[in-house]
Amino acid sequence: MEGVTAVPSPRPEPAGPSRTGRTSLAAALLSGALGAAVTLLATRQEWSEGTATVAGGAFPLTAQGSDVTGVPAALAVVGLAALVAVFAVRRAGRLAVSAVLVLSGAGTVAAALLGASDSTALDEKAAQASGDASAAVGALSHTAWPYVAAVGGLLLLVAGLLALRYGRLWPAMSGRYERGGAPRPRRAAAPADPDRPEELWKALDRGEDPTGA
Repeated sequence: MEGVTAVPSPRPEPAGPSRTGRTSLAAALLSGALGAAVTLLATRQEWSEGTATVAGGAFPLTAQGSDVTGVPAALAVVGLAALVAVFAVRRAGRLAVSAVLVLSGAGTVAAALLGASDSTALDEKAAQASGDASAAVGALSHTAWPYVAAVGGLLLLVAGLLALRYGRLWPAMSGRYERGGAPRPRRAAAPADPDRPEELWKALDRGEDPTGA
């Protein structure tokens, strides 16, 4: 009987740290950028509406997210800046910046949810419209935009958590873009032409005979 040689089939190699780093980096960038954009967009939309009684009639009032609270928009900008800064630092600095990103996302979620039922902005507009400081808005209703802002904050929070967990695998900015400090080689001076008039005068000053062999 002829011998049979068993050739083992190649085993698939497990995904290494580089693949995990690339995947988590792409997810964090997408989540963070999208979260900041969604939050900023949501804060410019109408969050609440109501009516105020002015001269015996109902006066409609609306309040945008920026009127209710400026915290979500500010934290979205901070979170986006922290996401970019993650690549400019290493080790402990990267952990600190990642923590700032996490706090920005969590703060955005909290501020948006608190603003979802807030009526202070509309009460102030009602007081201005009626001329009565104690006036309050009536027929108050809220839109879904505060919750959209909270979703944006949640995406920022996810980006921060990814940075905390996998940030050590991400690349950092290097100094390769800086110009090297090595001096450029100087060009060798061209040999002087002895037949030029200035060279003849220099030879005479040195006491040499420029016409001699």
